[in-house]
Amino acid sequence: MHQPFYRDTRSNQYALPWVYLHAIKEYTDMAYVLDNVSGARAVVNFVPSLTIQIADYADRIQAWMDGQGELPDPLLTALATNPGALSATQKAHILQQCFKLQHQQNLHRYPVYSRLWHLAEHCRQQESEEYLDEQFYFDLLTWYHLAWLAESIREQHVVAKKLYRKSAQFSVEDRHALIALIAELLHDLPGRYRKLAANNKVELSTTAYAHPIIPLQIDFHSAREALPDVAIPDNTYPDGPARAREHLILAKQNHLQTFGTEAAGCWPAEGAISCATVALLDEAGFTWCASGEGVLHHSLGYNLRENGHGTALNQPWKITESQNICCFFRDDHLSDMIGFEYQHWDTEDAVNNFIHQLSEINEHAASLHNPVVSIIMDGENAWEHYHHNGLPFLTLLYSKISEHPDLCLTTFSDYLADTIAAEPLPQLVAGSWVHGNLATWIGDPAKTRAWELLISAKKCYDRVMREQTLEPGQCAAAREQLRICEGSDWFWWFGDYNPGSTVQDFDRLYRLHLRCLYELLGEAAPEILNESISSGDGQAEGGGAMQRGH
Repeated sequence: MHQPFYRDTRSNQYALPWVYLHAIKEYTDMAYVLDNVSGARAVVNFVPSLTIQIADYADRIQAWMDGQGELPDPLLTALATNPGALSATQKAHILQQCFKLQHQQNLHRYPVYSRLWHLAEHCRQQESEEYLDEQFYFDLLTWYHLAWLAESIREQHVVAKKLYRKSAQFSVEDRHALIALIAELLHDLPGRYRKLAANNKVELSTTAYAHPIIPLQIDFHSAREALPDVAIPDNTYPDGPARAREHLILAKQNHLQTFGTEAAGCWPAEGAISCATVALLDEAGFTWCASGEGVLHHSLGYNLRENGHGTALNQPWKITESQNICCFFRDDHLSDMIGFEYQHWDTEDAVNNFIHQLSEINEHAASLHNPVVSIIMDGENAWEHYHHNGLPFLTLLYSKISEHPDLCLTTFSDYLADTIAAEPLPQLVAGSWVHGNLATWIGDPAKTRAWELLISAKKCYDRVMREQTLEPGQCAAAREQLRICEGSDWFWWFGDYNPGSTVQDFDRLYRLHLRCLYELLGEAAPEILNESISSGDGQAEGGGAMQRGH
């Protein structure tokens, strides 16, 4: 479960709404499935950049409901607006944002919402949006949030059921009730996962604080271990190892504060590991980490699947004998089947196929003491492509696996407690879960430019900190802003293979974060930050938010 930092430090408003929208849908439904299927067990990974923002949304919405402060998000502000007060700017934003979801499964599924879309499309084609009355916008806003509600909520919560039945002409009281429901879901979410962990239904793990790609933060040359000719910036990232260590320390602190227990495991951002990265994870006290199948292929020097599905994938590995930490490797094929293929299948056929493939792996791996299959999934973006947001699929999947005589759902920590010592890898080639390399975050000219902008900002940060011209509170704010700028998501989106509108959103936000850093340092932001880094014009599968592992 991951989202980057979206909040504009200057305005204290969220530039994009994905934290609270995913929280009221995928994160809520996953907790429901794990709680309601008796044999279900899983590892659920929360990145601190996400949990911090969930708490901020919950606190600030509740404060607004208590008559204090403003709502933290432009969409929520519009949702709360009284009749007659909706501005032209708000209307334009609503039209731009409120059709951003999977249309077939989550928009046209609702006849009233579908009619709103057709009406908006007709007016757009005729350039006659001025004929859309204010109630149209209020109804569109309401339906957008209703469509983003978890399946487990829409059929059970009294407010959700009432609004679905009403279907149109939503009043300001209706919309305020919807905001209260959103606040309730956000507030309850950490506690639901704490309860699941206490009941041994889940193991909760963490990721470095703001989701940096640690191998690149430590040394850009790590990208050349898998791709010798990849282009990298001329300069190293200043104090990279120390910066990575800080993100890991803060991750452990945030996890303990949020969930009340220490995190034993760490999913490094994007499963990106290197020898130096694993050494830092071991130093931080983590007992396990995980990465992608492609990293294991490169590290062993051969493709496991071209060698009769070698069992090397079905066991944990140590990087060196001296380290305590073990590394698991994602089964790309099965994980990608869930991420990209089973959405097109009949639910029961998909689950049966998955279990059949697990059974075949079990037969091939019979020589191992305790074979393991690591299915590692994006927590947000696959499920909207499924019937009813994947709730029927996940419910049946967990049920059938838990009932199977030869299969056992477990967690990485419980698995290690019941397993003989892991073997050391002969070598570790740095890479991530995406294709076993780091090219998603480095190599493209736009990505290089983004790194160079960050390096320049970090050098300015270092100079100001040496000069000791800032008050303690200013130092803390600048330090937090630097962490935000170090997140991986900005580099993920740069490149012409991704959809233009999303690339432009993240391009603007990254440059905004960098400008905020300079402002917090009391320095003038360079003019180059007014120029876009990447425009994007591709049609990446899944909208670019997900990639296949292989």
